[in-house]
Amino acid sequence: MYPKFFNRKEELEFLESKYKERGFQLIVLYGRRRVGKSELLVRFCRDKKHVYFLCNKKGTESNLSRFVEKASKAFNDFKPDLNTFEDAFEYIRKKTGERRFIVCIDEFSYLVEKDPAIPSVFQSAIDECLKDSNIMLVLCGSSISMMEKGVLSYKSPLYGRRTGQWKLKPFKLCEFCRAFRTLPMEEIVKIYSVFGDIPAYFLQYDKKKSFEWNIKEKILTKGAYLYDEGEILLREELREPEAYFDILKAMTLAAKPGKIANIAGLNARDLPKYIKRLASLEIVERITPVTEKARTKSSLYFIRDNFLNFWFRFVYPNKSELEERRVDEIFELIREKLDKEIQKAFERFCLKAIKERAVFREFFFTKIGRQWGKIPKKPKGKNTYEIDLVALNEKSKQILFAECKWQSRVNAERTAKELAEKARYVEWNSGKRKEHYAIFAKSFSKRIEEFEGRPVYCIGLRELEREVKKSQNTKD
Repeated sequence: MYPKFFNRKEELEFLESKYKERGFQLIVLYGRRRVGKSELLVRFCRDKKHVYFLCNKKGTESNLSRFVEKASKAFNDFKPDLNTFEDAFEYIRKKTGERRFIVCIDEFSYLVEKDPAIPSVFQSAIDECLKDSNIMLVLCGSSISMMEKGVLSYKSPLYGRRTGQWKLKPFKLCEFCRAFRTLPMEEIVKIYSVFGDIPAYFLQYDKKKSFEWNIKEKILTKGAYLYDEGEILLREELREPEAYFDILKAMTLAAKPGKIANIAGLNARDLPKYIKRLASLEIVERITPVTEKARTKSSLYFIRDNFLNFWFRFVYPNKSELEERRVDEIFELIREKLDKEIQKAFERFCLKAIKERAVFREFFFTKIGRQWGKIPKKPKGKNTYEIDLVALNEKSKQILFAECKWQSRVNAERTAKELAEKARYVEWNSGKRKEHYAIFAKSFSKRIEEFEGRPVYCIGLRELEREVKKSQNTKD
């Protein structure tokens, strides 16, 4: 078992730098649930004078009472009778005097959800009491939309009071790989494909055990931390989550809105409101062809996190059998489809490698993503193309076409020929662009360095591992 906290060096350095500045600080820390915000704050506050308070959904009065109790315990004091958060902060300011002191309010969005006046209350507390103090106030929340609108936006009463903000994101690729640095790259990709890059999930992985054992014991076994995670996550965030379960299950099987609605048993006109809510929670993402404008109708929808994709693909539909402890039987059904899931995740792995400049550091790409479209003058059923990854620079007119193959002994010449054929249909700076090809694979039976005068980069797992390690050393 890994410790709960891992890495987050950059984020800790940010918080430490703000802590060392004199005077009042208002820091806004936010990000999707399970990304590691609470553990980051607990680690940051360790060995410092502080109050860490986790809000619940019981409203202002209940939370205020609990907050005052936590504060009084921090000062080894009797709980005072205080009626407002302004009074509570005045109490803390008097107790701390000129000393540096941290107040962390976790899940601040719960307070705002139950009482929209809370931002105004905290504005008053800051302006009347805290602004001349040496207190570092950290407001943390998982409801991204509420934190952005209720705390960071121009219309928020707290606008202009913050002295820093940080949106905590899933782990970068080099950080994820560092967690499993003793394992071969092939296993690291497989772990990423199932457990994803959210620390609460991938830190459950026991690297002393096999990939199969970890899926069975850490995900499919009743009572395991990850067994009910998809259901718990949605019930924490949504009041009526049942329709969302079917949508997410459908999204593991289809990406087009019409097909998702059909599989989920919904009217297609009702789907956008559900998608919008899931997107606001950063559970779902909308993908468009990289060469097209963001508002194009050619949109596909995917579950952002690999673990949740796995959970809704294999755990949720088989819950009845798993409740009966038929783990081995269900795993055999999963085994038949797992390689296809790893292939899709390998594409996302390579996308992160390019986007985070673990590979192709000599290039600077302004847009990176997938590409698909129509082939003119072809019969229906044969009139579309797809390219796994396309990265481009709109200023220099450079474009990289990449294919990702979760296969061994790939013939790079044959793959480059297929890639060049599909690239012909990509309408972007035709006749002016400089093309590059890349092929990601487990290994190659035949490598090439160019095809029809265009550079070809063959990146096997060995090269990928080497480049990721270089990236880690650069960041160190």
